[in-house]
Amino acid sequence: MLKGRNLIEPMDLSVEELDEIFDLAEEIIKKPSEYSNICAGNLLATLFFEPSTRTRFSFEAAMLKLGGKVIGFSEPTSSSIAKGESIADTVRTVSCYADIIVMRHPKEGAPRIGAMVSEVPIINAGDGGHQHPTQTLTDLLTIRALKGGFSNLTIGLCGDLKFGRTVHSLMKALSRYENITFILISPKELVIPDYVRKEVLNKNGVKYEEVRKIEEVIHKLDILYMTRVQKERFFNEEDYVRLKDHYILDNEKMSLAREDMIVMHPLPRVNEIAVEVDNDPRAVYFKQAKYGMYVRMALIIKLLGLR
Repeated sequence: MLKGRNLIEPMDLSVEELDEIFDLAEEIIKKPSEYSNICAGNLLATLFFEPSTRTRFSFEAAMLKLGGKVIGFSEPTSSSIAKGESIADTVRTVSCYADIIVMRHPKEGAPRIGAMVSEVPIINAGDGGHQHPTQTLTDLLTIRALKGGFSNLTIGLCGDLKFGRTVHSLMKALSRYENITFILISPKELVIPDYVRKEVLNKNGVKYEEVRKIEEVIHKLDILYMTRVQKERFFNEEDYVRLKDHYILDNEKMSLAREDMIVMHPLPRVNEIAVEVDNDPRAVYFKQAKYGMYVRMALIIKLLGLR
């Protein structure tokens, strides 16, 4: 039973609990009208201390489509944080009003602090370069829906593997399934952190290789997961400018890939996927964004104990 639980990182959920959420999400996709009023009388609070479009809108759309209501803020200057209020006090106060809280914060660990004092379930919507569990649920539902499952897949992760929290969370979640191979494609400055290599890949005996060029490996992939180089994670503007266009997926590179490969991206995209690729049926990143709304609908229902 997931009622009353917090979701701070993907590993908070067992494989069985993930399946429960995905089964419900797929049911909502098939029969949306049956769930259009299930959250009536419930209030979702969105506490977004850094910018977001997809994550915030998808949570708000999810709650509204379930018949619930939404309150919140999209930047800290519009909250009492600007007056010096602590994260704990903000969360403690908001949990007096709302039935469930979604929180994004630039500091790693902030949602966990919130969860320690909240009277209602807290969902981490991203904390710095650390975790982004609902993006992981989005990615997993997309893979399950389009690839039929999670085992026996070769997944290319391309771009910012150092700061990319979506990549770290996805690797951690997929490491629990059988015969997964990761091909890590990044410049040497943006390789995966040592702790991910040790705690996720080596510890779980996951097969992986590291390369510098997409063209060398794209023909091997079941999934190519592209990421943007995140300006907000860099301390040095020169490093960002030098690396931001290091990888650009275009039709020429796509011609080297298998017909059944899919291209995923957590969005927003900047330059790393050429617009010409959008018309390729293997490009599923906008479909992926829609799956994100459905999986968040299922998660809200589960944490509120309504199914």
